[in-house]
Amino acid sequence: MSFTIVQILLLTAYSMYNIYDELQMNSSLSQPVWAGMISGLIMGDMKTGLVIGAALQLTVLGVGTFGGASKIDANSGTVLATAFSIGTGMKAATAIAAIGVPVAALLTSFDILARFANTYFQHKVDKDIENFNYKGIERHTIMGALPWCLSRGIPVFLALALGQGVVKTMVTYLNGDLAWLNTGLQTAGATLPAVGFAILLHYLPVKKHIAYLILGFTITALLSTVFTNIQALGTGLGAASKAFTTTFNALPMLAIALIGGAFAILEYKKSMAKITAAPATNAANSSDDEDEEDDEIEDANGEVDGDEEE
Repeated sequence: MSFTIVQILLLTAYSMYNIYDELQMNSSLSQPVWAGMISGLIMGDMKTGLVIGAALQLTVLGVGTFGGASKIDANSGTVLATAFSIGTGMKAATAIAAIGVPVAALLTSFDILARFANTYFQHKVDKDIENFNYKGIERHTIMGALPWCLSRGIPVFLALALGQGVVKTMVTYLNGDLAWLNTGLQTAGATLPAVGFAILLHYLPVKKHIAYLILGFTITALLSTVFTNIQALGTGLGAASKAFTTTFNALPMLAIALIGGAFAILEYKKSMAKITAAPATNAANSSDDEDEEDDEIEDANGEVDGDEEE
């Protein structure tokens, strides 16, 4: 399958939209899982796109930047990994490890280049402020996103327009003489989400909420086992009797998400109750302290009055 010019242009435009959304719009569509879904839709295989997007979303789940630090561009990595996986027949796990993660890391350099280029428009805005040129401020602020968009659009366009032959050759070797490397890349691609989740747990207060972690893991394991066995039983009954038409689904991730959401709501309410109770406690303590001070003053005055009486 070869990329059409329409697919290349759409994927390029979407990669540029991703960074513009992060800078200006903040619609939350600039996430790897969305990038995988939309890229898969453009390429005609949304399922593969969602698998790659979800995997890279989990991979960067615990990767955060603070202040103005650059971060790996998981969105562009997802776009290219999805496109080449569907276009060349590369397995999703291999595309994640061989294309998605390296591209995401490589585009960090382009992100830094875009930041340098953006300073030109920043100085323009400074002059507009001095001259009270409000239209100029708006115009140059919007134009400041142009280097960022080009820093994503140009690499993605060149990779899609010129790189398909290289990737096809790589896929041929990975399925042939380098099958051992292909197996290793698939294993790495499958474990990367776990690495990202582990990084996230490193930053979360796990020790404080270890009970929720254990409970969540146990519930997920139990429900997964139950649903898997029921699904296997239903499949067996369907094979034994054509009259049995009931379909048993696997464990829906929505159920796990709802359980996690319920725990989060309980913890949130508990935290809010503590915050609400804190001012009242502080006020009560302050009142007690004032009463003690008043008592001490009265005692002191009493002693002085006693001395004067003597």
